[in-house]
Amino acid sequence: MRFRFRLLAAPPLALSVLFMSASGPELRTPLGKDPVMHAARVPLVPGDPARQSIGRLRYLGGVRLTSPDLAFSGYSALNVAGDRFTLLSDRGNLVRFRMGADWRPFDIRFDDLPAGPGQSAYKGDRDSESLTRDPATGDFWIGFESLNAIFRYDSEFRKRLSSARPKTMKRWPRNGGAESMVRLADGRMLVLAETARPPGGPIQGREILLFPSDPTIGNPQPIHLAYVPPAGYDPSDAALLPDGRMLVLVRRFALPSLFTVKIELVDIRGAKAGQVLRGTEIADFSPPFQHDNFEGLAVQRESDSLVLWMVSDDNEQWWQQTLLLKFRLDL
Repeated sequence: MRFRFRLLAAPPLALSVLFMSASGPELRTPLGKDPVMHAARVPLVPGDPARQSIGRLRYLGGVRLTSPDLAFSGYSALNVAGDRFTLLSDRGNLVRFRMGADWRPFDIRFDDLPAGPGQSAYKGDRDSESLTRDPATGDFWIGFESLNAIFRYDSEFRKRLSSARPKTMKRWPRNGGAESMVRLADGRMLVLAETARPPGGPIQGREILLFPSDPTIGNPQPIHLAYVPPAGYDPSDAALLPDGRMLVLVRRFALPSLFTVKIELVDIRGAKAGQVLRGTEIADFSPPFQHDNFEGLAVQRESDSLVLWMVSDDNEQWWQQTLLLKFRLDL
């Protein structure tokens, strides 16, 4: 989901009120051709560097990413493969870089998606919110929320390989659709809606489409599931664990802390059509922990450990941050 914030003038002695709404038909700003990005280390708990654990996560470090490029913002999806990072913004911009144990990005690349639904001039037509990858071929799939489309790209984002606007996604809201996408080890593809409700399912549930194969080729028909997030939260990304279970990142917008997130463990193994899934909380990023509009989640192995990465979407606001955090996962 994309957010627009505005402060309205208030009567004397009253506080300004912060409003949130879906963005309109805005022009998109592509990243420039001069890739400059800086990384500054951040603690898990601001002002308390000794805190290193949150729930079932152990903090391994993190950075605040900045750039003089005015289009450097809005990162809604994340992929990590070894020391290679891919950040995808909700305006169709790509940032790719490498980073090692010194937390210094190098081999930085700024790119524009070579294709997408609608017109590339408009932000709403390049509302890219979800990302998943085939580790064997390196191909990427991207979910576009506003137009509820899925595009497949080659490993270097040089060209579109295939695309589709699945019929089952057409009724999803323009600002609450394909927020999360996960490719399972057997080639099935799971797409989790941010706010779309499953027909006939629990009113608090979110619809999951589980495609038997690549949804951009041959019009495969998915089975329908439902995921029930914690009350007041919406799913903003998901990542597959090696054992077939799934981590779901859920987000809440509420005053006074604005954005807070939780991470839930959801068992999708053997899920059947119509099944309602619920998760087990493994971490709650409420104050005093770092909290922002986290929208990207990635999991990978490092030696004998499972490592989790998170990235936040700054909504193009000066008072928000692009945070990239790393944790060891203890399950």
